[in-house]
Amino acid sequence: MDGICDDLQAETEALGDVVTDISEKQWRLPTPAEGWDSRETMVHLGMTDWVATVAVVDPEGFGGFTAAAARGEMDLHTAAGIDFASMSGAQIWDWLCTERAKMVAAVRPLDPKDRIPWFGPSMGALSFVTARLMETWSHGHDIADTHGRELPRTDRLRHVAHIGVSTRGWSYMNRGLEVPAGPVRVELDAPSGAVWTWGPQDAADKVSGDACQFCLVATQRRHHSETDLEIQGPLAVGWMDIAQAFAGPPTDAANRRTA
Repeated sequence: MDGICDDLQAETEALGDVVTDISEKQWRLPTPAEGWDSRETMVHLGMTDWVATVAVVDPEGFGGFTAAAARGEMDLHTAAGIDFASMSGAQIWDWLCTERAKMVAAVRPLDPKDRIPWFGPSMGALSFVTARLMETWSHGHDIADTHGRELPRTDRLRHVAHIGVSTRGWSYMNRGLEVPAGPVRVELDAPSGAVWTWGPQDAADKVSGDACQFCLVATQRRHHSETDLEIQGPLAVGWMDIAQAFAGPPTDAANRRTA
């Protein structure tokens, strides 16, 4: 838990470097996520951390939140009762950092296998924090793209890539499709020069190439046709066409990058 919490904090700091000197006008520029500017993106990340802390320290309170949300009485961005409209982008960023620190402090002492209630099935603590890192990285790319900047490429990407691989079945089930029988081999070139692999070496279907590009596809920040990934076999192509590493309804080319 210390390792993934430290990596999440490092990813947060990398996002902070992207926005450290942008103007209020730039904070309000639209990102590739339809309907969101950088401020709204930070609200989303911070409010998810706020709710995550509730889920860890007050599971009953989290249950009350999800029940109220299901009845349409509140939503994620209004649950804390904060007037974000009156806050500058820099103030929202400072607030997000505070909420992230609270969330990390709540999860760090947990056993990696401790269950945390969440939207849908509960999650193991390690997977829970890994998902927060994945969302920070993917939304961070929305913001970096908006301002013509880049997030650093580090081996923290392995967390994102692992979620991308492990959600292959989910990508189909989320669309009401049958998960195809048969494995897909994944071989990714890490920023450090290492090669990360998943799946049997002799699989007929294979995805290989740059780890960052794979992560961008899995989080729907890029379509695989926009990358240099090598995709071999119908199972691999079919998966990459619909790959979705995050929860929520299925997305497609019309609303990609909104989750």
